[in-house]
Amino acid sequence: MSLPERIGFIGTGAITDAMVRGLLAEPAAIPRVVVSQRSADISARLASDFPQVHVSPDNQAIIDGCDTVVLAIRPQVAEEVLRPLQFRDGQKVISVIAATDRHALLEWIGAGVHLTQAIPLPFVAHRQGVTAVFPADAGTAAIFGVLSNAVECETKAEYELLAAASALMATYFGIMHRTTEWLAENGLPEEKGRAYLAPLFAGLSEAAVLAGPKVDFMEMSREFATRGGLNEQVLQDFDRKGGTDALKRALDRVLERITNR
Repeated sequence: MSLPERIGFIGTGAITDAMVRGLLAEPAAIPRVVVSQRSADISARLASDFPQVHVSPDNQAIIDGCDTVVLAIRPQVAEEVLRPLQFRDGQKVISVIAATDRHALLEWIGAGVHLTQAIPLPFVAHRQGVTAVFPADAGTAAIFGVLSNAVECETKAEYELLAAASALMATYFGIMHRTTEWLAENGLPEEKGRAYLAPLFAGLSEAAVLAGPKVDFMEMSREFATRGGLNEQVLQDFDRKGGTDALKRALDRVLERITNR
């Protein structure tokens, strides 16, 4: 599937910044990118860093001039921004707006666009990570195939579950931070704790990726936990003292928010 000649972005926050940087990293995948002026600092930096980037003060001009438009605005203002805009029937629209119902988006857009939703993560700036896409769409998958691995969801339920799972990113870094704090409280300088933990966690993630899509995470857990050893002890403490239940409850609450249950 060929990539579009020009992509427009409505909303210029952190995810737009990451996507544009990934798309235009050498070798650039897209000849021309148009971004909205808001946020002015991010759009100005992108235009300064990449000659292919044009900044437009007018969202309607972006829609009129691009066959593929990415919606990257905050969910709190999505309806306010989208309702006044005039989209074309058949226009390709990719929404990366978090926790926003597909039917609501189509109502606000008010045209027969070809709408897909995606959950790009900040790592796409370096063409790394994974992006969930719904519904399955070759053109959208091609764009995110440049930026990262694309997982095409067959159902809305699959997409919502992956959206909920993506909410674990802050918790991942939170665990590293709490562990660094604990190390410092017990006498290890924080910079040494960070220097140790980041590669440790990166190595574990790489081991899981190398194991392939059929990886059994509990089997890997057993491989890294000697019977009666320290890793097994921590996992058992985490589970028995409510860690697993707290994690599942948190994910349930996120899923409720995403699905508006």
